[in-house]
Amino acid sequence: MSLMGTAVSGMLGDTSWLSNISQNVANANTTGYKNAETEFATVVDQVGAASSAGGGVTATLRSLNSLQGSVVGTSTTTDLAIKGDGYFVVSDASGALYLTRNGSFVPDADGNLVNSAGYYLMGYNVQSGAASGTTNSLAGMVKVNTITSGEAATPTTTGTLAVNLPSTAAVDTGTLPATNTAASTYTEETSLVVYDNLGAAHTLNVYFTKTGSSAAGYTWQADIFDAADASATTGGFPYSAELATQTLNFNTSGVLTSGSPVTFTVPNGQSMSLNLGQTTQLASSFAVNASTANGNAPSSLTGVTISSDGTLDFEYSNGVSSPGYEIPLATVASEDNLTAVNGNAYQANQNSGTVRVGVAGTGGLGTIASSSLEDSTVDLATELTDMIQAQSAYQANSKVFQTGANLLDILNNLKA
Repeated sequence: MSLMGTAVSGMLGDTSWLSNISQNVANANTTGYKNAETEFATVVDQVGAASSAGGGVTATLRSLNSLQGSVVGTSTTTDLAIKGDGYFVVSDASGALYLTRNGSFVPDADGNLVNSAGYYLMGYNVQSGAASGTTNSLAGMVKVNTITSGEAATPTTTGTLAVNLPSTAAVDTGTLPATNTAASTYTEETSLVVYDNLGAAHTLNVYFTKTGSSAAGYTWQADIFDAADASATTGGFPYSAELATQTLNFNTSGVLTSGSPVTFTVPNGQSMSLNLGQTTQLASSFAVNASTANGNAPSSLTGVTISSDGTLDFEYSNGVSSPGYEIPLATVASEDNLTAVNGNAYQANQNSGTVRVGVAGTGGLGTIASSSLEDSTVDLATELTDMIQAQSAYQANSKVFQTGANLLDILNNLKA
């Protein structure tokens, strides 16, 4: 009897509904979980133009993957939440790639970031240069790793030294520092710290000596020495060798017109260009207004920071930070049609559309929040209400089935 078949389809549909409710309730506390809805559709057996016989109902599952869960703060820097559209790209132990919103990442024994479902966070390694990923492929990504051997020593290649040389200083008629003898004299002196190829610091002694004054302008001589090469007796001249000497020319307004930059080689280091362009000669005392140089000594890793665009920076004990990875976001045209896999992850398919990869915060993609997690979108009150409705519907369909069975019994007894 079609009566009983229709009732059975109703019970199967309600069973599917209850199963979905059970799945939602079970994942009410799963990070990044998106609740799913059960949708029913009528099945009709066509008999004629003016009549039909009921065929029952079908139940299908609709995932609400595009819903935004609440973002809550945590105390773990590598906990990540997405505000807006997008998914983290993750891989399993075999290297297969998936998408997920579960950002509960922590370093494993090897330093790779892995979430609570065992999926590894993927990104682009930018420690040696910019990333070269593509927008329509997940290729080129590697596991994001938070372990690195201390900051590599960076040799000095550029620097800036801006001083004011007093215009009231007398012209030095003695032995200039460039002669590098014990008798050398100078007008002013300052120092600058630079780094060699191994990250060792070197103090450079910079001497300024006024060598000329005329109606056309003024001249000074800049001489640079490595402090480590100073005479052990005098702590200064003579040095083992001079690194550089340069003539500085100023106009009558005290503006430097030539002599910058000074180029020389840092001891055991690289060629360095020292910018003196902001040096002045004015009627005030000697003053150092700027003294900077790039490069740094080796230092230990203290942690990582992750910005809203997905850039993971390594932080070092000397205050230096350097980019380590770019964590991209991926999305598809139809998120609700993604194929779900174990561990609250997804795969793209023909119905969802191809994966598009981009930088967080651009092209319609959401931003990444560090020290945060996205809550499940399950509303327990709604699920429990739906459960009562599903149970009632199942009981009603079972009554219909029982009625059909009673009618069959009556028909069978007519033969007797």
